[in-house]
Amino acid sequence: MSKFLSEKKKLIEDVYEKASSQTTETSFNGIILHLEQVLNDEFEGLSYKSFENYYKALVENDEDYNIKTSILDNLSRYLGYDTFKDYCSEWRTVEYSIQQAISKIVITIINKPILTMPEFMKKNGMGIMEMALVICLVTGSVVFSHPKNKTYGFAGMSPSMECMYWDGSEYKLVDCNDKNPKFDKKIPMDEDNLQFFKRILRKDTLTYKNAVGKTWYSKYNGEVEFFTKDGTDPDTGRELRKSTALMLQKYAFQQSDSIEVE
Repeated sequence: MSKFLSEKKKLIEDVYEKASSQTTETSFNGIILHLEQVLNDEFEGLSYKSFENYYKALVENDEDYNIKTSILDNLSRYLGYDTFKDYCSEWRTVEYSIQQAISKIVITIINKPILTMPEFMKKNGMGIMEMALVICLVTGSVVFSHPKNKTYGFAGMSPSMECMYWDGSEYKLVDCNDKNPKFDKKIPMDEDNLQFFKRILRKDTLTYKNAVGKTWYSKYNGEVEFFTKDGTDPDTGRELRKSTALMLQKYAFQQSDSIEVE
């Protein structure tokens, strides 16, 4: 078995999932044709037929497939990583963290029970099964109970104000029931994006120190827009990419600005 079979399989699954989320196509062929176009436009080209072979071998048949390192790196960049090695490292780090967290929970339960047996259980001879039922009832009432008063989004917000719309430069709150065609693209409110996701209107204010690696951009039909937070361009639906020195120098910095590109 290949040393990186699991990693390559996961990579192909993640690439296909991202591609399917970026297009209205629902068929397998339609999605990978869309992926081919995106890769040709923004990354190194890859034919849809090649990706189809990778997917069928690795995902459907769980068999290894020899993929060039340069292609693995290219697909990793599509997901936001610099190289395939970086993709594997982050995936394993997350997987290891989850395993460690689960291990600590199990050890805590075994070595230090949260609940101790009350005296009335000891006196009445309540067995383990009966105790388990009591625990389930107690914890279940906590997990599955619903508070009587729900707070919507920001404190005191009405349920109907749980939507927002993009006004061209930032997200703004809007009544979910508002029928105004201006708000036909309203979406469920996201507090982080509502507060921090903005389009940068003054590109000439960007500098090497305040923008490289700290802002994100979207390029579409030769037009480049910069944003304050990672995510998706609300106008085009394209995934944002982290701003690089070269991208900023070409589309944002004033011509008189000079930067040192490492």
